[in-house]
Amino acid sequence: RVSCSTDTEILRNSAVASKKDSMDQQEQEPSRPTWSRQIEFTLAGIGCAVGLGNVWRFPYLCYRSGGGAFLVPYLFMLVVLGIPLLYMELTVGQYTRRGPVHALATVCPLLKGVGMASVAISFIMCTYYNVVITWALYYLFSSFQAPLPWQSCNNTWNTPNCTDQATNSSYSSTASQEFFNYRMLDQTSGVEEAGTLRWELFLILILAWILIYLCIFKGVKSTGKVVYFTALFPYVILIALLINNVQLPGASDGIAFFIVPEWEKLRSVEVWVNAAAQIFNSIGIGFGSLLAMSSYNSFNNNVLKDTLFISITNSLTSILAGFVIFSAFGYMSYLQGIPVSQLAVDGPGLVYVVYPQAFANMPVSQLWAVLFFFMLLCLGLDSEFAMVEVMVTSFMDEFYHQVLRIFKRKEFFILVLCGVALLLGIPCVMQVGIYVFQLMDHYTAIVSIMFLAFFEIIAICWSYGVKRLSSNLEEMTGGRPNIFFRLCWLIVDPVLITVILIFSIIQFKPARYGNYVFPPWAQGVGWIIALASIIWIPLGAIHTLWVLPGSLTEVTDITSALKTEIGVVIKKMYEC
Repeated sequence: RVSCSTDTEILRNSAVASKKDSMDQQEQEPSRPTWSRQIEFTLAGIGCAVGLGNVWRFPYLCYRSGGGAFLVPYLFMLVVLGIPLLYMELTVGQYTRRGPVHALATVCPLLKGVGMASVAISFIMCTYYNVVITWALYYLFSSFQAPLPWQSCNNTWNTPNCTDQATNSSYSSTASQEFFNYRMLDQTSGVEEAGTLRWELFLILILAWILIYLCIFKGVKSTGKVVYFTALFPYVILIALLINNVQLPGASDGIAFFIVPEWEKLRSVEVWVNAAAQIFNSIGIGFGSLLAMSSYNSFNNNVLKDTLFISITNSLTSILAGFVIFSAFGYMSYLQGIPVSQLAVDGPGLVYVVYPQAFANMPVSQLWAVLFFFMLLCLGLDSEFAMVEVMVTSFMDEFYHQVLRIFKRKEFFILVLCGVALLLGIPCVMQVGIYVFQLMDHYTAIVSIMFLAFFEIIAICWSYGVKRLSSNLEEMTGGRPNIFFRLCWLIVDPVLITVILIFSIIQFKPARYGNYVFPPWAQGVGWIIALASIIWIPLGAIHTLWVLPGSLTEVTDITSALKTEIGVVIKKMYEC
C-alpha cells in the first residue's frame, strides 16, 4: 500500500502516460475516416435498425398481443426507452471515435468487457443471421417459376397430408409449409440427426457473403454508397405491396384487427415486456452496430437529429409493415372462411410460410413474390453488414498495425473475416440447419442481449455518469440534453431494463421449434453459446483489476482521473 503522495504521483504519471500514448497513436495511425455525407450515416443507421424483425417479429407480436392494443406499450417504450438509449449510444460512439470495445473501456474501464461482449454477440449473430438472407435468396430465385413452387401439392417433395388451403389441423400441412420444410430445408426429425449438407443453400450462402463483402470492403466509403439503395428501396416495395393488398377482398378485416385494440390485453405484463423487448431488439441497443457507425461521424454532428430520425423511422416502418402483413391476413381469412384470429401465425413462418401462401392466390403472383423477397434481401443486407462492421471497427481500433502487417491491406482482413463467418455458418445450411438456427437465435438474441444491455446502461449511465455524458454532448453540439433525457438515463431506463431482465428470467422457456422441444444436451449447448458473449463482461473486469496498480480504491481514483485526461486529449486531437 502506497502513501498519499505516491497516490498523487501515480495519478500524474498515469495521466501523462495516457496523453503520450494517445498522441503516439495519433501519429502512427491514419486519421479516422468519416462518412462522405452525413445523410449516409443516417441511412446506414436506418438500414441497421430496420430489418427482418420489422416485417415478421413486430406483426407477430401485434397478432399475439391484441392487435392495436400492442401499439400503446410499443409507442410508450419507444419514447422512454428506445430514443434515450439510442441517443446515449450515438453520443458515446461519436465522442470517443472508437468502436464498442475502446469506447466502453474509455467510459468505464471496469466494464470494458461490455464492449468485448458486443463484438462477440455480433460475430455469433452474423454467422447465423446470414442464413436468413440465404433463405430470402432461395425464395427469390424460386419466385421466377410459373406457377410458384409452393402453390400446389403436385410436387415430388409433398406428402400425402399436403393441402392447397391453410388449415389448423395438426394432421395436415399447407403446400407453402411443405416447400419450406421439405424442399428448401429438407429438414431432419430433430437436432440429434445432422443429415447432409444442402448444397443449394451452401452455394447461396457463399453468394450472400460475397454480397456482404462487396458492401463493406472499403469501409464507410463503400457502405455509404450502398445504403442509398438498400435502405430506401424496401419502402418502395412496401408501399407497392400495401396498395395491392388493400384492394384484395377481406383486407379491411385484417387491417381492422391490426388497429382496433383489445384493451383487456394491456393488463398482461407480458405485453408490456414484449413491447420493450421489440423496441430494444429492433433498434439494436447493445449490439454495438450503431455505436461503431457513429464513431465515423464528424465531431460536431447533431446526434439528437440522427437519433430521432433513425428511431422514429424504424417504428413507422414496423407500423407500415403491419398494414401490409395484416391486409394479407385479411385476404387469407376471406379465402379460408375463418376469422383472422384463427390463422396459424408464428415467427419466421410468417415470412416464409404464411405470406408466400397469400402470394400464391394473388393476381400476378410471381411479380409480388419477387418484389417481397428482394425487399427481404435488402433489409437483411443492411443489418448483416452492420454486425460485420462492428467486428472490423473493433479489430482495427485494437490491432491496427498487427492487422496490416499480417494481411497487408484492410480489404484482405475483411475477406478473411467473412470467410471464417461463412465456415461457421455451414451447420445452418445442413439438413439439421433449422434446429441449429433456432437454438442460436434463442440463446443469443433473447438471453445474451438482455444481460449485455443491462451492464451497458450501468457502465455508461451510472459509472461514467449522466453529468459527464451531458458535458460530452455540450462539447460536440453546444447544448446539453434536456431534463427528460437525463431523467431517463439516470432512473427510468435502468429500472425498465432491470424489469425486462427479471421477467425474461422468470418467463424463460427452453428453446423449441414448433412442437419439437430441444433435448437437455442441446439446451446446454445453447447456454454455452449465450456464455460465449456474456463471459467477456466479468473477464474484462478481472483484467482491469489485475493490470492496474494499487488497491481497489486507488484503481477507482486512477480510473476517474484517466477519464478526465482522455476527454482533454480527445478534444485537443479534434482541435488539431
